[in-house]
Amino acid sequence: MKSLLRTLSVLMLSGVVFSCKSGEQAAAVAVEAEVIPQVRVQQVFEREVEQVETFTATVEAETKNKIAPSMPLRIKSILVEVGDNVKKGQILATLDATNLEQAKLKMKNDSIEFARIDKLFQVGGISKSNWDAMKMASSVSRSNYENLLENTVLRSPINGVVTERNYDAGDMYGGSPVYVVEQISPVKLKVNVSEKLFTQIKKGMDVDVKLDVYGEENFKGKVSLVYPTINPATRTFPVEITIANANQRVRPGMFARVTFSYGTAHHVVVPDKAVVKQSGSGDKYVYVYNNGTIEFKKVELGRRLGTEYELVGGVASGDNVVTEGHSRVVNGGKAELAK
Repeated sequence: MKSLLRTLSVLMLSGVVFSCKSGEQAAAVAVEAEVIPQVRVQQVFEREVEQVETFTATVEAETKNKIAPSMPLRIKSILVEVGDNVKKGQILATLDATNLEQAKLKMKNDSIEFARIDKLFQVGGISKSNWDAMKMASSVSRSNYENLLENTVLRSPINGVVTERNYDAGDMYGGSPVYVVEQISPVKLKVNVSEKLFTQIKKGMDVDVKLDVYGEENFKGKVSLVYPTINPATRTFPVEITIANANQRVRPGMFARVTFSYGTAHHVVVPDKAVVKQSGSGDKYVYVYNNGTIEFKKVELGRRLGTEYELVGGVASGDNVVTEGHSRVVNGGKAELAK
């Protein structure tokens, strides 16, 4: 009996001890569950921000001429090389003149023959139809000569620089241009601009242009043409920019970044460390602290301003945004300010 009583006492005592330990663990869990995450915040305000947009483009020549004769002739001489600056009307190459000399002799002969026929016609010695036929032959031979005269000498139709030469002296012209001459003072850029700026971009507007080859150096350009329609597939519209390029430092083919400035707007500006990107998507959020509660607000970013971002919308002026402690808070959850 005594043994049984001792056993029961031990069991009761163990139950009491177990109960006490369980209670202590539950209390500890409860205390742990009541821990509120701490955050650091910064009050943000609206301010005036310059509105700019940057787009990429490739520099093009203002005018590009492919120079070639209108018929297959042998090239007699090549007078300029790639990279040479040429003037409007300057001779670039000459072609074989054999056909030209033959055409010149025929023109003279037909002219003499027509003068003889014309005298006979005046005194009634020849019919009107014969006179008309001879006049036509004389006109055709003159036109043929003038055409050969124009094509035996190749001239530049513009002031520009030679960017391509496809033949050597003695080659027979075979279809591709003998020369390509491009006008590079000025040059132009064609930019596909977002539809949202359609009412902001105007002809004559000044723009800033930076070229990768020249680093941060700024070149001044001007909007020379705004296309009147929008591409429904890309939601963009073409804009042409002209750069005077008097010193010819800007060359066709260079990669450029064109920046449009179209006034200012009052927007909230937040520290860059307050902006959080949602994992798995491109959405951006700012966490706003309000009287101990956290609210996630989706935002649209504008310009990056050094260590800050312009917000197009989502956060009000005067809000307190979380700058540290993002990972410890939940939307609608509690938080306290770090000391």
